Amino acid sequence: MQHRLQPGELLDARGRLAEAGWASAEIRRYDRSAVSAPSWRIKEWDYYCILTPDHGLALTVADNGYMGLLGVSWLDFRARRECTENIVLPFPMGRMGLPASADTGDVVVDRKQMRLAFRHADGGRLLTVDHPGFDGGRGLRGAVHLGPPATAPSGRSAGSAPDRMVIATPFPKAPKAFYYNQKINCLPARGEIIVGTTTFEFDPATAFGVFDWGRGVWTYDNTWYWGSASGVVDGRPFGFNIGYGFGDTSAASENMVFVDGVAHKLDRVTFHLPEGTYDGAPWKFSSNDGRFEMLFEPIIDRAASTDLKVLRSIQHQVFGRFTGHVVLDDGSQVQVADLLGFAEEVRNRW
Repeated sequence: MQHRLQPGELLDARGRLAEAGWASAEIRRYDRSAVSAPSWRIKEWDYYCILTPDHGLALTVADNGYMGLLGVSWLDFRARRECTENIVLPFPMGRMGLPASADTGDVVVDRKQMRLAFRHADGGRLLTVDHPGFDGGRGLRGAVHLGPPATAPSGRSAGSAPDRMVIATPFPKAPKAFYYNQKINCLPARGEIIVGTTTFEFDPATAFGVFDWGRGVWTYDNTWYWGSASGVVDGRPFGFNIGYGFGDTSAASENMVFVDGVAHKLDRVTFHLPEGTYDGAPWKFSSNDGRFEMLFEPIIDRAASTDLKVLRSIQHQVFGRFTGHVVLDDGSQVQVADLLGFAEEVRNRW
């Protein structure tokens, strides 16, 4: 079953999820003040990942109640090397001011060690970063503008926004817990990032970003799987979002394929990870209806592990290339070869 959300408030008068399901636009309104949970349990984040054939950039601003996080990752696909650095902010509990919408409001966090800003500008999003101490003092700074995903020249009303993945998920036996998530794929990127003394260009013909916007109250112990890719296939903007692993997804999954800005809804997709390794062997992905079948060749495993007993996080975000096929809503098939993206397994107690 894939239940489509109707417009309205995200939470009801008791602070509980009013409706579970999926949408292709932000049609449910999130209001932090309506959440029926202590401020230290509310989790809010904005995450961007931008990939080119040779390099990539990921930026994170997260307010997880008792812990805030600023994160910068730089990926070098030719050298198969990555560097990730985070700054932890104690007990922000909403003071970071993350917006209630993915479409309005800016995120600006200025700390001595790192400055990050995500602003709406020129019909898209302008991301700026300045981290002087990055990678042992090499430094990383610059700006990248993300335009809106391209849309099909026909078949959509004039001025209509490109589709995105939106899902509202409850948690079993935790009525005050919920997850409201949006993923916007196929964002063409233009700009430059300077790492040390080297300037890296982002060309919108070959550089594409994904925006992960999350708001909610989670249960303590969760494992999730997420995969994403964006690029050009057969001359058309193409991307997908796949994932599962936490919460009650009986109303809807977060699996979607995007072609020319139009979403094609999938049912269930399963990640088949190689035993004993994350980046030493291909991954496989299959769907219960045969509409999504992929192999994934890893390049870099961006691994991180934190164990503070009460708080624990084990992350493997693996970057690589997808090859396979997807079946669209009209039954047509799209062949995919060496599409750059990532797939991850994350286990958190937080």
